[in-house]
Amino acid sequence: MVDFSLSDTERDIRDWVRNFVQRELMPLEPEVLRRERAGQRGLTKDELVELQNKAKEAGFWGVQTPEEYGGMNLSAVMAALIEAELGRTYVPFRFGGYADNILYYANEEQKQRYLLPTIEGTRKSCFAITEPGAGSDAKNLRTTAVRDGDDWVINGEKTFITGGIDADFVMVFAVTDREKGANGGVTCFLVDRDMGWKSEPIDIMGPDERQPAALVFDNVRVPAENVLGEVGNGFGLAMQWIGRGRYLLPARALGSCERLVEMGAEYAKNRETFGAPIADRQAIQWMIADSAVEIEALRWLVLQAAWQVDQGMDSRHAQSIAKLFGATHANQIVDRVLQIHGGMGYTKELPVERWYRDLRLLRIFEGTDEIQRRTIARNVLKGHASLGGALG
Repeated sequence: MVDFSLSDTERDIRDWVRNFVQRELMPLEPEVLRRERAGQRGLTKDELVELQNKAKEAGFWGVQTPEEYGGMNLSAVMAALIEAELGRTYVPFRFGGYADNILYYANEEQKQRYLLPTIEGTRKSCFAITEPGAGSDAKNLRTTAVRDGDDWVINGEKTFITGGIDADFVMVFAVTDREKGANGGVTCFLVDRDMGWKSEPIDIMGPDERQPAALVFDNVRVPAENVLGEVGNGFGLAMQWIGRGRYLLPARALGSCERLVEMGAEYAKNRETFGAPIADRQAIQWMIADSAVEIEALRWLVLQAAWQVDQGMDSRHAQSIAKLFGATHANQIVDRVLQIHGGMGYTKELPVERWYRDLRLLRIFEGTDEIQRRTIARNVLKGHASLGGALG
């Protein structure tokens, strides 16, 4: 017998997040839209911290952070359920108490300088591997680090770096041995901003909270003690970062799609044409029906991928499937909902077009649709994955 029910604890946590979203975040939506229309950030840094502290007072801090660092150490399934609840609002909120997974490879001295302050929220990091000529092809890095006495000297440029504008230190990946390349020739460095790297914002179609940056390293000197892990093992760390929780992206999209279809259904019931609600029109009903089916399918793809993580299985294939399905179908769903709203959906008076722009990034961010298809096809063709899935 397969049991799909949540435990009492899982349900309590899910419900607490749902109530937090409804009580603390959704009331901010009109102001967030107003600010974004004015070219401002939806939430100020102080407002985000205040909301995070409210959650912390209730014991909600560090969703997947180990308990020894003050976190909740929740399961992957629970993290996916939480992301789905957060996705039901476009208010740009995330719970505090988080640090990038590869920072846990830091030595004790580095943990004091980087890991612990990041979890506490007093320092901000960013992850920098993507370059103008090395996006999905991460093995084609051009940024270099050359040993000079007790230092490494880094030269190169990174692009589309999330959080690069606000970060005070970066986990940057550079080639330290060109002949070895990705097989032992890439190293990760912890580089403080005051060591000399510069960032420039990149204008995008999405909200300002998503705005990435270009990072420039011009003879930036980094002490050898700032190598994260070991010299030459950087590519492995990068792949761990990229694969740390790909299922969480479609999980958040899942919540957005649920809210969007609810909005579309409500609008269809109230908008009349030719003497009847448009909800009576078969064209609209099919949009709602198709969206409902896709949402349900996405829910189980996300939860299966998360469940595999919790079971210690190799979940990369399942995560690629969830990411691809979530990215493509979330964009279809938001497009339908905008169509249901007609001209009003295209305006910035409603959040539909805002979600439209935001969800479009999902088809590019952390592995494009094409890369996911390549991965899935390769796994099937080489026999690395069964079409029977987790059931064999």
